[in-house]
Amino acid sequence: MTTGIQQITELLRLLHLASPSLPIGAYTYSQGLETAIEIGSVSDAESAYDWISESLSVAADYEAPVFWRLLRAFSNNNEADVTHWTELFLAARDTQEFRAETIQMGYSLNKLILDLNIADESLRAIMASQAEIPLPTAFACAAVALKISPDAALSGFLFSIVENQVLVCVKSVPLGQVSGQRLLLSLHPDIEAAVSHAKQLEDDELSNWSPGLSILSMMHEVQYSRIYRS
Repeated sequence: MTTGIQQITELLRLLHLASPSLPIGAYTYSQGLETAIEIGSVSDAESAYDWISESLSVAADYEAPVFWRLLRAFSNNNEADVTHWTELFLAARDTQEFRAETIQMGYSLNKLILDLNIADESLRAIMASQAEIPLPTAFACAAVALKISPDAALSGFLFSIVENQVLVCVKSVPLGQVSGQRLLLSLHPDIEAAVSHAKQLEDDELSNWSPGLSILSMMHEVQYSRIYRS
């Protein structure tokens, strides 16, 4: 009975952390997708799936394994490792928009962690020691503070990224609500594969190589008409 209650508690905390209603501003970003829609690379459900699936594979090679390491670092109260992976992640944000995006959402989530008083003194001290806080660092801290298992936290982290991309497509392609839910459901196996892949990578296998996405982000910075901040 206790185990069942613990599992429900963990699930509720994960749903809360990964919810699109979390007040960190995720809905204001498209992560390059708005420009892909503008130039016609994404124009229907099929091309939206291709785009999001490919974006997820990029995240699985870098953002997700960095997040996985941050979870371990926070669990071990290892400030040096948190700082190392935080700085490495920020160094890999190769456009102004992408860097500003993760810092703004990380700042907002860290503020929420403090306002809700969910982190203990050691976790708060680690966060306070960081010069800048990107989203993966704040999300990992919150997951550890809420006692969410690493596997569940990684799945929720990637799901929240994918869900936000689907919402962009629903609003901007546009796709209908049912088409959006069908798209999100079709991406579940991709999320599962990304989780498995991210956990297996060694440190020297991590790669943020995605020149096409970087170019789209730079195009978006000077795009005449835009709704999203990235």
